[in-house]
Amino acid sequence: MDKPYIVYILECRDGTYYTGTTNDLERRLIEHQSGKGAKYTRGRTPVRLVYQEVCGTKGQALSREYRIKKMSRLHKKRLIAEGGPDAGTEKF
Repeated sequence: MDKPYIVYILECRDGTYYTGTTNDLERRLIEHQSGKGAKYTRGRTPVRLVYQEVCGTKGQALSREYRIKKMSRLHKKRLIAEGGPDAGTEKF
C-alpha cells in the first residue's frame, strides 16, 4: 500500500513559513534540517514542523499545498493554531 501524501508547514529560523508536500515526512524533515531540502529552507535552518495534514493522493496534496501557499500569514497562523484542514480559510 502506498503511503498517503502529507502537506506540511515548517517554521524557519527567521520566523517565516515554508509549505511543502511529501509521502515520507520523516525523510523530508531530515532533508530540510541538513540543508538538502528546498532552496527556501537551506539558509533558514533549523526548521520546526508546525503543521501537517494527511491528504489521500498526490493531486489532493498539491492542490491543498497551493491553497495554503495563497493564504495570508494571519490565516496560516490560524491554521497552525487550530490544527485542522478547515482552519484559516474563513475571511476575517
